[in-house]
Amino acid sequence: MKKALTLIALSTLALGSAYAGCGKVVTNEGKLKSFDPATKKLVVEGKDGAAATITLTPSTKGADEAEKLVGKKVKVDSEHGKATSIAKA
Repeated sequence: MKKALTLIALSTLALGSAYAGCGKVVTNEGKLKSFDPATKKLVVEGKDGAAATITLTPSTKGADEAEKLVGKKVKVDSEHGKATSIAKA
């Protein structure tokens, strides 16, 4: 019986730590303050004045339009600081 409870407890802990919250998508909405084409980094200033620095990747949807969106309201979805999509809000 002790072995069964130990096995169940270990498998529960292993599955919980393996998940670790990955896949969490963060949405930043606000004004696109700046975009650096050399480093592919953009700065989004939120409604509360906080700025978020996000890196564009080759697979980012709408990345080719990023330079045209500077100074406009945007919506950027990202995971771990890497953008998955950028669009005009």
